Amino acid sequence: MIIDSLLVIELLSVGLIARGVTAIVGLFVAMLAYRGYLRNGSAKMRALAIGIGLLTAGVFVAVLLADLAGAGNGLVLLGRGLVTVTGLCVVLYAIIQAD
Repeated sequence: MIIDSLLVIELLSVGLIARGVTAIVGLFVAMLAYRGYLRNGSAKMRALAIGIGLLTAGVFVAVLLADLAGAGNGLVLLGRGLVTVTGLCVVLYAIIQAD
């Protein structure tokens, strides 16, 4: 019984750490894209930076806030899905935007 509860805690910690590392690496990539925007003034790079930030750190923050608020699994998945779709739409906008 105690071993099972420790295993669940360890799995939750591993998941949190993995999502956190993904968010940090994603923010680094988004920062590089934003620096490209500042250097060239390209709106595409700005949109790409925002989209990558939403796909990585935005999802992490949405899930973390929903978990802290005690939301059910359905609401957590809904929030995560909405942030993901928004991030993908911004990346799509960056790709198809005309010069």
